[in-house]
Amino acid sequence: MNAQFTQADEDFRREIVDWLAANLSDEFQVVVGRGGPGDEHALFEERHAWERRMGEHGWVGVGWPESVGGRGCSLTQQMIFHEEYARARGPGRVGHIGEGLLGPTLIHFGSGEQQARFLPKILSGDEVWCQGYSEPGAGSDLANVQTRAEREGDEWLVNGQKVWTSGAETSDWCFVLCRTDPTAEPKHRGISYLLVPMDQPGVEVRPIVQMTGDSEFSEVFFSDAVTAANNIVGAEGGGWSVAMGTLAFERGASTLGQQMLFQNELDEIIRIAKENGRSEDPLVRQRIAHAWMGLRIQRYHALRTLSGADDGVAPPPAASISKLFWATWHRDLGKLAMDVMGPEAEIARAEPYDLTALQRMFLFTRSDTIYGGSNQIQRNIISERVLGLPREPR
Repeated sequence: MNAQFTQADEDFRREIVDWLAANLSDEFQVVVGRGGPGDEHALFEERHAWERRMGEHGWVGVGWPESVGGRGCSLTQQMIFHEEYARARGPGRVGHIGEGLLGPTLIHFGSGEQQARFLPKILSGDEVWCQGYSEPGAGSDLANVQTRAEREGDEWLVNGQKVWTSGAETSDWCFVLCRTDPTAEPKHRGISYLLVPMDQPGVEVRPIVQMTGDSEFSEVFFSDAVTAANNIVGAEGGGWSVAMGTLAFERGASTLGQQMLFQNELDEIIRIAKENGRSEDPLVRQRIAHAWMGLRIQRYHALRTLSGADDGVAPPPAASISKLFWATWHRDLGKLAMDVMGPEAEIARAEPYDLTALQRMFLFTRSDTIYGGSNQIQRNIISERVLGLPREPR
């Protein structure tokens, strides 16, 4: 990617900067900087109202084609949008799974009927989505999913369990990876991609409490849960390729916004180090310098990856390298934050368990190297699929 900005790009930047400054005030000032990792439950209704405000003004789906209601922004403009949103400390997006994962999947793989039904509700911020992939026996080994779906007339009946489902408590719909042909071989065949409504008797959500005290994700149990027969994306038994497409969208331009959030965290760490004198420690200064360099490496790698993207889908090998790098880097940043805070890092801000943003960040980053493909799995992918090394013994 050529990160030289045209006048049109700079005009777009000024538009989003001005809009955020005007709207992240008054009634929405309370949500500034809230709802990020480890803080997902904060002010949900207020952040949902913010999502609708963004939808009203066309700031949801900025990278979607204009033909389906998006802004049709270039990759450079998407980068600008995500970076400026993070720089303004915009709240955690309650609709990010619908906008960033399900929406692009439907644009590429969905039917015209599915696009007409679901995309407008994502763009308006009215419907919230979650992702039904992982199971107790199928985390990084996603092809091992056991949740079953059986066709009965004009409906699918879904039975099984999903786990680590982010936002399940507050979602209206879930895209669920199900096994529709249990006899298919190899095991990644016979899997289908279904869109399932959450508000029905056959769906039970059990929140999982994390170290932060929140329940960002949940267990979800399907017991004869029902969805319409036409709520299957792609062909029956062809859900694996659709699911892999969804995962590829996760590595898009929004990663640059994620890096700006990391920059905000690093800036806060530097501020505290200067304030409490720990910046005088040469080892602390060296660790801060390494953190700064790591963040720049992430940016340049993201730009290089995105420059080779096809319709916004990053090449899987590059995506694997990116996840492995930033997850380890962010976990180490959490350690640095606690060391810079010193003894105060052990004290909650208020009763009963009110944590600071950096304390929440430290606890949440324990999971960075696990979710979205553990570091061990990422290394196997890189060694086998990128470097062509022999497969790990099974």
